[in-house]
Amino acid sequence: MINRYSQKIFGTVLNLSILLLILQGCASDSQQVAQSANRTNDASPAYIIGAGDTLNIFVWGNTELGGEVPVRPDGRITTPLVEDVIASGKTPTQLAREMEIKLSRFIKKPVVTITVLEFVGRYSEQVRVVGQVVNPQSIPYREHITLLDVVIAVGGLTEFAAGNRATISRTIGNNQQTIKVKLEDLLEDGDTSANMRMYPGDVLFVPEAWF
Repeated sequence: MINRYSQKIFGTVLNLSILLLILQGCASDSQQVAQSANRTNDASPAYIIGAGDTLNIFVWGNTELGGEVPVRPDGRITTPLVEDVIASGKTPTQLAREMEIKLSRFIKKPVVTITVLEFVGRYSEQVRVVGQVVNPQSIPYREHITLLDVVIAVGGLTEFAAGNRATISRTIGNNQQTIKVKLEDLLEDGDTSANMRMYPGDVLFVPEAWF
């Protein structure tokens, strides 16, 4: 027979076990929420059409109404039945829905699909590289483009570059951030921890070394 003292100990252990299970469950839930938030934050932004892009417009059942269409410098496109539609600043899906509305005046229940064949993107979304690189330029933003991708695209660093003093200027909302990067560690030592994801509108500046 279990005496009162043993019963008390048994009850305490049981309560502690239950409390531990509850805490583990809360921790698991919190971890899942955090992981979900990280996935949301890591989601790539939707591509925004810009002047200079080439679009393929396909109208189901009416292929003659589509085709390859350039986005003019004024940000507009022209198709056989629809003229001067503003494309710049919209996603391909948004533009497709607008085209369907305009085409519905001429054909019954149009279905439009738009894909981007050649990417330039709006200037504000392009990644710009300046300073001591072989070919300073603006690069169309690509999904998951990294710092290494950008440096390769501009031909690498010059012999006068101070790669470990390079910076990325990034605008998020109304906030301006300056991020220090170590290009020499990345390119010469293969330190992949120095690599990072780039975002639309980033400006990479590579200063000149001090001799």
